[in-house]
Amino acid sequence: MDGPPMSTAAPAPHVIDPPPDGAGLRVAIAAARFNEFFVGHLLGACRRELRLHGVDDADVTIAWAPGSFELPFAARELIDAGPPDAVVCLGCIIRGETSHYDHVAQESARGIARVTLDTRTPVIYGIVTADTVEQAINRCGAKAGNRGADAARAAIAMARLAQALRTHRRPAGG
Repeated sequence: MDGPPMSTAAPAPHVIDPPPDGAGLRVAIAAARFNEFFVGHLLGACRRELRLHGVDDADVTIAWAPGSFELPFAARELIDAGPPDAVVCLGCIIRGETSHYDHVAQESARGIARVTLDTRTPVIYGIVTADTVEQAINRCGAKAGNRGADAARAAIAMARLAQALRTHRRPAGG
């Protein structure tokens, strides 16, 4: 046999997993006024978490929209005006006696996904959807953590991932 033996080991994967460092990131927050009591708790936790991870308050823009249905529009306008590295959409939709809840929850999620894909900017779905007021209370910080803090961490992670993916070049032959 000529030459060195062929290696049977599989090549190592290229792992892209940037650290959750928010320093220097610009983050926009679109917050819904409807159910503002709950959204206020989400916003407070989101801002604390951003600061904890190094995002400067001067690099945060907050825009208030009437409700969760309007958050995709607010996110798109924030991106067009900025652009931020990520947008966090915060809202709280509580099921009532009609199908309104289903329409608002579905269309806000669809709109946020569309803005993300159309603009190539991470837009984070930080909207609490709850069947009861008690569930909303728990998910806005009482028992089950706070979805505002979760959304802040997701925004930082996705902003850094987007940056890493845009600069990543696979080595030749890899």
